[in-house]
Amino acid sequence: MRREGSPWTGVGAVLAKETADHLAGVRMRLIEALVFLTAIAAAYAAIRTIRATIGESPFLFLRLLTMAERPLPSFIALLGFLIPLVAIALGFDAVNGEFNRRTLSRVLAQPIYRDALLLGKFLSGLLALAIGLITLWLLVIGLGLLLLGVPPNTEEVLRMGGFLVATIAYGGVWLAVAFLFSIVFRAPATAALAALGVWLVFALFWPVIAPLLATLFAGPSHDIFGPSLAYIRADQILARLSPNTLYAEIALALLHPATRALGPVFLSQLQGALLGNPLPVSQSFLLVWPQFTGLIAAMILFFVLGYILFQRQEIRA
Repeated sequence: MRREGSPWTGVGAVLAKETADHLAGVRMRLIEALVFLTAIAAAYAAIRTIRATIGESPFLFLRLLTMAERPLPSFIALLGFLIPLVAIALGFDAVNGEFNRRTLSRVLAQPIYRDALLLGKFLSGLLALAIGLITLWLLVIGLGLLLLGVPPNTEEVLRMGGFLVATIAYGGVWLAVAFLFSIVFRAPATAALAALGVWLVFALFWPVIAPLLATLFAGPSHDIFGPSLAYIRADQILARLSPNTLYAEIALALLHPATRALGPVFLSQLQGALLGNPLPVSQSFLLVWPQFTGLIAAMILFFVLGYILFQRQEIRA
C-alpha cells in the first residue's frame, strides 16, 4: 500500500517528546551534574593559574580551556573523555528500549513513519547534548568574566564558538554509533557495551594500532635518508580515521592560535613565516575545515547505516 503524506511527518512531535524526556530524565540530570562539576572544577583550577600570569598572553579565555593544573586535566581534555560517554548514555537504548517495552508497534501505528521516528529520536539526543554543552560554555565564560575581570575579545569568541560546534559534532558521532548498536542489538546492555568498546578502541588502542598499520602499508618509519615521508603520511591518514584524532586536531588549531600546520611541514614552507605569532582566525578555520567535514561525515555515515538496518527490521505488534 502506498503511504500518504511526507515520510517526515511526525518528526517535530517525536523531537519535542524525546527532548523533553531527555532533559527531564534522572539519567540526564546525573550525567549533567557529573560533567558540570568536573568541567567547572578544571576551569576554576586553570583560572587560578591564569590570574598569576595574566599579562603573559592576549588569549586568556583560550588558556582557560587548555591549561591544566594538577591533579585535574584541562577543560578540553575532560570534554574529550566525557562527551562520548554522555552521547552513548543518551542513545544506547533509543530503539531497542522501544522494542523491549513493546511500544514501537504502537508508535508506528500512529501517523508517524519509521523515517520520522528515527530522525526525531536522533535529533532529540543531539539537541539535548547541544543544550547541555551551550549551558556549560556559558557557565565557563561567566566564571572567567567573574574571576578574571576582563571580557573575551572577538577572536576568542569566534574560536570558542567554532570549538563548541566541533564538540557538538564530536558528540553527534558517538550518538550515531550508540543509535547504530541500539538498532543492531535488542539488549540495551549489549548495545552499551558495544558502543563503549568502539570508543575504547579509538581512545586507547588506535594510537598504537595506526603506526603498526602504517608500517605494514608504507614500510618502516625511517630509511637511510631519515624519517620516511610515506610512513608519516600513511600514519596520519590512519590516525585521522579516529574521531578522537579529528577532535584533538580541531582543538589544537582553534585554541592554540600559533598552530600553523597539522601535518609534516617542509622548511621551504616556513620561509617568511613569523613562527610563534598567532594565526588569523579565518586561517585557523581553513586549517581544520577537513577535520570538521570528517566529523560531520562520520556522524551521517553511522546514522545512515542505522537507518538502513532499521528500515529492514520486521516490527510486529
